[in-house]
Amino acid sequence: MTISSDYLCDVLIVGSGAAGLSLALRLAETHQITVLSKGPVSEGSTLYAQGGIAAVFAETDSIESHIEDTLVAGDGLCEPDTASFIAGNARQCVHWLIRQGVLFDRDNTANAQHDYHLTREGGHSQRRILHSADATGKAVETTLVNLARSHPNITLIEHSSAVDLIASDKIGLPGARRVIGAWVWDRQRKTMTACRARAVVLATGGAANVYQHSTNPDVATGDGIALAWRAGCRVANLEFNQFHPTCLFHPQARNFLLSEALRGEGAVLKRPDGTRFMPDFDRREELAPRDIVARAIDHEMKRLGAECMYLDISHRPAESIRAHFPTLYQKLLTLDLDLTRQPIPIVPAAHYTCGGVMVDRQGRTDIHGLYAIGEVSYTGLHGANRLASNSLLECLVYGWSAAEDIQRHLPELTPVANLPAWETVWLDDADEQVVIQHNLHELRLLMWDYVGIVRSSKRLERALRRITLLRGEIDRYYANFRLSDALLTLRNLVQVSELMVRCALQRRESRGLHYSLDYPEKSGDARPTILRPDSAK
Repeated sequence: MTISSDYLCDVLIVGSGAAGLSLALRLAETHQITVLSKGPVSEGSTLYAQGGIAAVFAETDSIESHIEDTLVAGDGLCEPDTASFIAGNARQCVHWLIRQGVLFDRDNTANAQHDYHLTREGGHSQRRILHSADATGKAVETTLVNLARSHPNITLIEHSSAVDLIASDKIGLPGARRVIGAWVWDRQRKTMTACRARAVVLATGGAANVYQHSTNPDVATGDGIALAWRAGCRVANLEFNQFHPTCLFHPQARNFLLSEALRGEGAVLKRPDGTRFMPDFDRREELAPRDIVARAIDHEMKRLGAECMYLDISHRPAESIRAHFPTLYQKLLTLDLDLTRQPIPIVPAAHYTCGGVMVDRQGRTDIHGLYAIGEVSYTGLHGANRLASNSLLECLVYGWSAAEDIQRHLPELTPVANLPAWETVWLDDADEQVVIQHNLHELRLLMWDYVGIVRSSKRLERALRRITLLRGEIDRYYANFRLSDALLTLRNLVQVSELMVRCALQRRESRGLHYSLDYPEKSGDARPTILRPDSAK
């Protein structure tokens, strides 16, 4: 590994999904922006988001109804003011996307209440999901990437990760502690660079890849949560990991999601014998919130000893299915599965991290100059369970509110003149890469087995003991052996896994996405689980 010379920007954004790129485009008219992307710039959870964006557009809908649906899904742990803030700003942020060139499906029916075709998803009482066929995330990400690539004030750096944040006290600067940059790892050239910045924004997405089975792309490894925690930020509600109920069960298609919108358009869940089971679990049946649907599937699989359940929309007109779900239909055909003719095998899989780095209404963290937006953050919107299609919405609203705050405060954040050299003494990596890969597999398996859809105190304690041992090993590898992509990924995954387990052990009840066999009832005291770095030492 070699050390490259450092570089300077006004705002360093770590992550290139809807949150990071919408923020970059809002700031780029007046500031120099650098965006780091762990892989290709478009690779991330936004690209694969199928369903859409929740916003009140129909005359029969209301912001109050959107807020109420969010609070119900969050099972008593949402912050009402945050839900109101995001639902109230949804429409203007979606209109901003439309002005950027994102094309949402239109409603051309004679009795249409609005120009846009609105669909309905689990937990929503109204049709309020704007979408671009069944590939909304792709439409959003492609549009934002093209705009960012052509903007003279935005520098996109692909295949690069932030290794650690750099705070002012680390180099002896006087005054209040603030972020002044980050160490950046070039994953292709294997070089380390210091990036000096007046403000840093974490927009790295979630951490579903701590689990053996996930719908997320490989880059979703909790990097931003780990970065912020190591820098001294609080995190909250990391026990609430949303498992999407319907991930395709097929050996040739890992991570392929079957959109919530399928159930919104009439798809039903069935046992292997063809009988339905959701009416046995919830009056909302297939449109119940995701935590309820995922637990029902998990229950039936364990009860029957079945390796999967089935999702069936074949009773709907074939032409309508192909029109609403062209991407899904074509993808499944390549696997010899026909959405219009047969039930599709599914299993739950880790999908969304509802907790994260604690932020305020402007996306500000505990460290001056450091922001976190999107899935990496804890805003209070999702509570104990995220309402479908609120995720892209949260990215857009906080991309806007953080941009407003950065515009106001950036003049007072002066860049530092230089940063210290990266210091390390490394031994040869020898066969340590084999050990790292083994530990990565072990971590994901134990998280799946012990910190999954159904938990117990004994399982959580067992997970924490093993994670503590793993973290000790990783700390030694990080200090003594050559850096590698796998080592940096494992370092962050182990850190975030520990935080998830510690949060889960503190919650002595069952609520939303956290279900404990030892505490199957809700407590009367609903409050977020908050971890502070100084209390974990």
